[in-house]
Amino acid sequence: MAALAGAGMAMACALAVLAAPAHAQQAPDEYEDMLGYLAQTRIDDHALAGASGAIAVNMAAGDLNQQANLRSIAVGGHAHATATALQRSQGDMGTVPDHAVAVISGNALQGAGGLASINQASGTGNAELNAVTVALAQRGIRETPDALLASADFASAGVQAISEPGAAGTQTREVGVDGSALQGFDGVLQLNQAAGAGNATENRLMISVHGGPPGI
Repeated sequence: MAALAGAGMAMACALAVLAAPAHAQQAPDEYEDMLGYLAQTRIDDHALAGASGAIAVNMAAGDLNQQANLRSIAVGGHAHATATALQRSQGDMGTVPDHAVAVISGNALQGAGGLASINQASGTGNAELNAVTVALAQRGIRETPDALLASADFASAGVQAISEPGAAGTQTREVGVDGSALQGFDGVLQLNQAAGAGNATENRLMISVHGGPPGI
């Protein structure tokens, strides 16, 4: 019995020794990935679950990202609402991440409601805008045309000098919303997600209502 036990121990040790070179060959790649430039934004767990009202989130990981959440609401006899965003950056230096991730997961925003505007950016030189304008006018003819009642202009991140740290084949980009997130959300949801470099995204909601009840 002792001899069998000893042989078993010897075999286990030998297997460990034989496995070591294979592990050593994989280590440099794993180590290189660990040292890679990672830009990551996440909304997860139970973040904002059950929240209500006006929700605005800006999340950015990386360099030279621009984000804005704008709301303009006007109520009156000759009401008009305008939202304008002008952001510009030029001549800055930035490095694109090896791995960029922008994700909403878990139970985030489950059962939430109202007006939610979310910007998520991971990377370099991304521009994101959410704009909402609402005009509720009591009387007939407006003083300004539709184009001016609700307008939003957004300048992107401009011309940037961007450095790519690795070969294109080694870079990863991920954006997404898990199926468990946002369940039961009730209302208006604006979402921009960007991973990488030089992306420009926007959501605009423009509402103009006339002839409301007297006394507004």
